[in-house]
Amino acid sequence: MADGGQQPTQQPEPLTPVPASEKSEAWWVEVLKTLGLALILAFGIRTFVAEARYIPSGSMEPTLEIDDRLIVEKIGYYFHPPHRGDIVVFNPTDTLQAVGFRDAFIKRIVGMPGDKVEIQAGRVLINGKPFPEPYLQASVFTTIDTCAGMMPFLGQPQVIPTNSYLVLGDNRSNSLDGRCWGVVPRDHIIGRAAVRFWPPTRWSFIPDGSQAEAPAPN
Repeated sequence: MADGGQQPTQQPEPLTPVPASEKSEAWWVEVLKTLGLALILAFGIRTFVAEARYIPSGSMEPTLEIDDRLIVEKIGYYFHPPHRGDIVVFNPTDTLQAVGFRDAFIKRIVGMPGDKVEIQAGRVLINGKPFPEPYLQASVFTTIDTCAGMMPFLGQPQVIPTNSYLVLGDNRSNSLDGRCWGVVPRDHIIGRAAVRFWPPTRWSFIPDGSQAEAPAPN
């Protein structure tokens, strides 16, 4: 039973100061942890989600111009295959590597697996029908004249193999593309050009090719 008397006051224990050496160590350890996490996240995002690229040549003009900066998204192709009309970034094929190319390319997908593709009278024919290409200027003709020094892949009609794509540049007179060296295997495709963020005056989303017409075989 309480007697109503005053209880003794409990004194708080004094805090022991952290040694200066431990403070210093804790500071740089936290910095290293933060930097390490940031690097892991950046690597993961660049590897699996998206990365920035710039346009080094005029092969995709007028759609993309030299020094345009792009975001290349990678997530979409985990859920669906590339579409006809997509502008894709890809690693050089074995044929391109054999002649010294090491840097990634950017082109537009024109031929899909199973398509029969040929060039006639300056037009691309897919499955025997002219393929509409509204992104090309009216005066543009598609020929194999840009393939100097190479045996043109589209020197004759070709059927695109499984898990492979035929890619062409929009600037047909100044593009080293699938007309010359052949198709791009699916596993060489890095991702799809999704956004142009530089220069600011030309900022825009880059539409995918999901609505592109797919000519049926005759």
